Amino acid sequence: MWESVWITLRLALITTLILLLLGTPLAWWLARSRHFFSQLVATLVALPLVLPPTVLGFYLLILLGPRSEVGQFLERWFDLRLAFTFEGLVIGSVIYSLPFVVQPIRNAFELVGERPLEVAATLRASPLDRFWHVALPLARPGLLCGAVLGFAHTLGEFGVVLMIGGNIPGETRVVSVAIYDYVETLEWGAAHRLAGGLLLFSFCCILAMNLLDRRLRRGPL
Repeated sequence: MWESVWITLRLALITTLILLLLGTPLAWWLARSRHFFSQLVATLVALPLVLPPTVLGFYLLILLGPRSEVGQFLERWFDLRLAFTFEGLVIGSVIYSLPFVVQPIRNAFELVGERPLEVAATLRASPLDRFWHVALPLARPGLLCGAVLGFAHTLGEFGVVLMIGGNIPGETRVVSVAIYDYVETLEWGAAHRLAGGLLLFSFCCILAMNLLDRRLRRGPL
């Protein structure tokens, strides 16, 4: 049980960090771009919101599996296997949780508006300075919301992680898969402990996000 908890927490933390690094500049570009291509990218980012997790996991398994060209290339040149490994779980989680991080950050950037950036430009701030010192501080509530949603969403993933990672104890068996196993074997006590712990942890994450968001909107920490 504790192995599954540790794997899940590690997966959620790594996924959230990657999503913040990748999703923040992507959200900034989507918030400011008016090109038609950006709408296609936004649609692809949002696709996991409506796509069944097993469908996404199935195609990821085909793409990264040992029989695919991508899988064979990675194994031949980098000795790297992604299907049924923790690294594969990270890739699947990043793709599946991407809209839960990008969308709140994008909304926050859009709420910043052009006025603060224009004022910074008149003070000779470079585009990079305007992003780091104006847009990011003003978008902190969105960044916080995206981080918490991405972390909490990764904790509860089932279909994607089961398809791409399988159910290998100590390697890819996350909490959601462990709960499913306990229910199938009628181990209700263990299932209750894991499910209840996940429920309580998720509640605390959302509560902390709401409290911090309220504090950030009142003024600087």
